[in-house]
Amino acid sequence: MYRRSLSLLAVVAALLVFVPAALAARVHVRVEGKTQTIFGSAEPTLNVKANALDALESASLAGEFYYHVTASAFGPYVDQIGRYPAAGTSGWIFKVNGIVPPVGADQVTVKDGDTVLWYWATFSGAAGPLTLEVETSIVKGKRCFFASGRNDAGRASRARGVVYTLNSRRISSATGVVCTRLGRYTVRVAKTGAIRSRTYSGR
Repeated sequence: MYRRSLSLLAVVAALLVFVPAALAARVHVRVEGKTQTIFGSAEPTLNVKANALDALESASLAGEFYYHVTASAFGPYVDQIGRYPAAGTSGWIFKVNGIVPPVGADQVTVKDGDTVLWYWATFSGAAGPLTLEVETSIVKGKRCFFASGRNDAGRASRARGVVYTLNSRRISSATGVVCTRLGRYTVRVAKTGAIRSRTYSGR
């Protein structure tokens, strides 16, 4: 009986260790700061316990950066990431799969394959800044990159007047399109007043 009880305790202990890991979602996470990327320019995949706030916690552990959460009438509020606290019309916002949810980060459950983006935003009106993305295709034997900006509702439109960083070379584009010879590229795009894109790598 004693040995059976010990065996049962061992099984329970093992379940307590492995169940949380089994319940964790594998989520792409990135944190864009006021002046630079704080974590995950290429949106690495992390184990996230349950929600979008947990995604920030996982990124903080992986990237060893500071963040602070304060209590508000609407629930937990992230009022600082890195060196910059929220102030006035500027603060920290998040998107899940390109959309700003209408609820707090602790209320948005994430699942395998989701993308969570935390970013510094300055509001000049009701809407926040566009978050930039890059698409690529081969056009007439050349590799072309197309910049788009996604609004709070997740709708994308062509982004013009952008600056690409293409294999460490900066290229301005009034149209939002850059074409170059075929090859392997690391690329991201930025624009004043918008949130820089993730880093894309490939042919």
